[in-house]
Amino acid sequence: MTSLAKILIIDDNSKLMEDTLPMYGYEVKAAHDGLMGLKILDEDNSFDLILLDIVMPNLDGWQTLKAIRQNDKTSKIPIIMLTSVNETNKQISGLKFGADDYIIKPFILPNLLARIEALLRRSNWNKTDKSATALPFLKGENITPLTAREKEILSLVAKGNTNIQIAQKLFVREVTVKTHLNSIYRKLNVDNRVQAVLLAQQTELI
Repeated sequence: MTSLAKILIIDDNSKLMEDTLPMYGYEVKAAHDGLMGLKILDEDNSFDLILLDIVMPNLDGWQTLKAIRQNDKTSKIPIIMLTSVNETNKQISGLKFGADDYIIKPFILPNLLARIEALLRRSNWNKTDKSATALPFLKGENITPLTAREKEILSLVAKGNTNIQIAQKLFVREVTVKTHLNSIYRKLNVDNRVQAVLLAQQTELI
């Protein structure tokens, strides 16, 4: 049977995914740290997607992500970061290095499968048509244009600034920044700042 896609799991605790994903038609290979993952990619860069844990021995997820994106042979492979730490600013920093999506541990299997399917669909679709948006969290409604101020705030968010830092740079109160962010989420039909930055990067909004 032909596999749906070829996935590399780089995670020091990958047994559940190794055992489960093949049941859903995916071809899976696993590495238990970043160094092993990079070695596998050096020998075989034909993977359709990488699931990359952040906290690992020898070489952590951030360093592994940078190395993957700096290599011309692997730089275009979609990557979902696996993290047990729900820290938005760290996630946004990861976006600057080329992470395509995040999933927080512990996750439920249907959520992981949905993220994988959505990112693979987006990746394959973008190879032939780059004129539309197919992010996994888009709800299908039209995006409302942002004001100049909202774009300015979203640009600062994309650079990893916290609400307090943005308020200091724009000489406004933190509550004002939060109000603008809520307006941005509503206009872009997203739920949080990480999704807003992903959408802005994909659509060249900022």
